[in-house]
Amino acid sequence: MPPLPRIDTCCGSALALCLHSVEENETLRNDESSEGYMKRAVNRISCVALLCLVWFVLVGHCGAQGLASKVEEYVSTAIKTSRFSGSILVARDGNVLISRGYGMANLEDEVPNTPQTRFRIGSLTKQFTAVAVLMLQERGDLSVRDSVCNYLPQCPAAWQPITIHHLLTHTSGIENSDYTETIKLPMSAANSVERLKDKPLEFAPGRLFRYSNSNYILLGHIIEKVTGQSYDVFLQENIFRPLRLTSTGYDYPRRVLMHRAAGYSSRGDTIINASYVDMSIPYSAGGLYSTVEDLYRWDQALYTERALSKKSLAMMFTAFTGNYGYGWYIAEQDGHRFISHSGWIDGFAASFGRYPDDRVTVIVLSNLDSAPVNTIARNLGAIALGLRRETPEEHRAVKIDSKIYDSYVGQYELAPNFIITITKEGDRLMGQATGHPQVELFPASENEFFVKEFDAKIKFVKGDSGNVSHAVVTLNGRDTQARKN
Repeated sequence: MPPLPRIDTCCGSALALCLHSVEENETLRNDESSEGYMKRAVNRISCVALLCLVWFVLVGHCGAQGLASKVEEYVSTAIKTSRFSGSILVARDGNVLISRGYGMANLEDEVPNTPQTRFRIGSLTKQFTAVAVLMLQERGDLSVRDSVCNYLPQCPAAWQPITIHHLLTHTSGIENSDYTETIKLPMSAANSVERLKDKPLEFAPGRLFRYSNSNYILLGHIIEKVTGQSYDVFLQENIFRPLRLTSTGYDYPRRVLMHRAAGYSSRGDTIINASYVDMSIPYSAGGLYSTVEDLYRWDQALYTERALSKKSLAMMFTAFTGNYGYGWYIAEQDGHRFISHSGWIDGFAASFGRYPDDRVTVIVLSNLDSAPVNTIARNLGAIALGLRRETPEEHRAVKIDSKIYDSYVGQYELAPNFIITITKEGDRLMGQATGHPQVELFPASENEFFVKEFDAKIKFVKGDSGNVSHAVVTLNGRDTQARKN
């Protein structure tokens, strides 16, 4: 018999116990009768069969235990090297490997985060909006090929070629409206449409992918127009209640909500309360709250036809222009199909990753908006898949003459309507991306800087004239060039 593979102590103990039973059976007194011989043979066969059963069950169980230990080890290291407060769930093959809370849901009252803590999930909302639209298509109430003007009053002529499909895939050309001036004021869906309709399209519908919250805000308005119900009520009656997502809903701040996490932002080494956002602003593009446990139930439902038909699910998970489906990014991670989305809203950050061919799910929700949720989620996915992962590193700032910061001050265009503004405050260099909080940039060298709060770096590059011409922004391991205006 070949040697057995190495297994953990718990499996080894069970195996040893069963082998001991076999050995005891062999030491029984010799019985020459055929009846005694048969009894011993049956006993040996039964024990070997039991041994095989215990072996396969416990190897799987102990393998999951070992994987859970690796996940826990990584999270502990990540928390030490980067700020994280929130809840994490990792599952494989329908088994939850880890579901835990870290840090505080409320710092003032010292309430800890748990798997039941409810977080704002930002743009994870978009997948629910997309499912709602596909439900209406299955019922014959609309088609994703319909013009948006079929459902929007006083629709501008430029929007006539825009279809619901274009909104779902961020290929409409409608700009990502900046609500900075009105973010604390309530806004109806109709007002959102009014605000957008007189602005020129950034490109012809269907030509390019450009992420825009405006697309999903318009989808919410269409859902309400078609159903005669509010966006909130339609989702509750058709998605949340049927799927028993009892801790998911539209976040009305005035509503008393048990287990609600308070949102926080960081300013250098200081944690502060996040800025107030009226949740009518993000609306159907980012207005929901949920828990890691509810999102896992949602994840499991998407493997079935409990929410949508196979045909609609296939459409949602198809990579269109820009590798975007309907409310999800469709990509690969080291050869594994990877369906994901992240979310950000003042005080909160979220990352939801699915590896459907491997039945691996990673959900990271944080009540600190600078938490490196995508980095954590990506590495946890790698661990669950047995892939190489990045080791969390703690960057250390070096001392340089702050006078050089003057040459870096300015605006850097990462994408149309997405600007990184670099300013100097005393002897500190600060950066702020459109719609995001300001963060301090710490020097790794004279022209390279990093952000402590999340996985981002920026390198300032000089042109032939000797002046800074552009910056290279590295976010979650991906480099993007940003031209200096």
